[in-house]
Amino acid sequence: MSQANLDFPESTTSSRGQYRGRFAPSPTGPLHIGSLVTALTSWLDARVYGGAWLVRIEDIDFQRNVPGADRDILATLDALGLIPDEAPQWQSTHLSRFEQALEQLQANGNLYPCGCTRREIADSVTSIDANGHLRHQTLIYPGTCRNGLHGRPPRAWRVRVPDADAATICFNDRWQGMQCQNLAEAVGDFVLKRADGMWAYQIAVVVDDATQGITDVVRGADLLDSTPRQIYLQQLLGLPALRYLHVPVVVNPDGEKLSKQTGARAINRSQPLAALTEAAQHLGLDIRAGDVEGFYRDAVPAWANRLAQPARCD
Repeated sequence: MSQANLDFPESTTSSRGQYRGRFAPSPTGPLHIGSLVTALTSWLDARVYGGAWLVRIEDIDFQRNVPGADRDILATLDALGLIPDEAPQWQSTHLSRFEQALEQLQANGNLYPCGCTRREIADSVTSIDANGHLRHQTLIYPGTCRNGLHGRPPRAWRVRVPDADAATICFNDRWQGMQCQNLAEAVGDFVLKRADGMWAYQIAVVVDDATQGITDVVRGADLLDSTPRQIYLQQLLGLPALRYLHVPVVVNPDGEKLSKQTGARAINRSQPLAALTEAAQHLGLDIRAGDVEGFYRDAVPAWANRLAQPARCD
């Protein structure tokens, strides 16, 4: 395993032993109850462990960003009393970090250029998962360009995963329990930089978490499937291992993940206690406070008690 060559700021490297968590929303719309559950959980977890809670706006998917949504999200968090312990950061200001990580992986022989289109990959895949569905829109790459472009122009950069016998990544999720995924069988060699020059979520989140000194990732279970890829990148880059906790996602009446596309409504800032109480109920916390201050006073020990229970697979 190579040692990290990334340039970490002194302010974060000096505090790696202390708990540092984050809430990392994408500015694709206003904060809704689904994203509030993640924000609240990550805040409570940081408070229980006496650590710092950060906010990072993950805005590098420029085609999906909604103008002003980042400031709206921050204003809603402020209205709810969820105040980050450090100034918020925007992922779009970190692009040089991702380039540096890509160069390190390339120098170590972990990357190769790929000339495949998404349609070509889809046509070559005979099965995606047991239900015939995409895995979070990630097709299993069949390795077409592993040994050369065969005359195609390069379109993207892919990281080479180990062969099937050595490709299993396991981690103990603090909510979901032990999780294992064979990268070769689940996703194959995955993209870090796309044909349009956009950075993939996997490399961006790994580099940013390391640079900010994050020790604990608390987020929705819809990202559980991505975690083994991120752990693998941490290993390749010589970065510290993180602890993970994935809470069940909030769904609509049709069982779909709650989002702007599936009918999620913006949090009402004028009723912060109602929003916080609803989010706490999703976590199994019965908080019956009369005001926001009382809510937080009761919610922190309630979350500590919840953590003392065995991991569950919801």
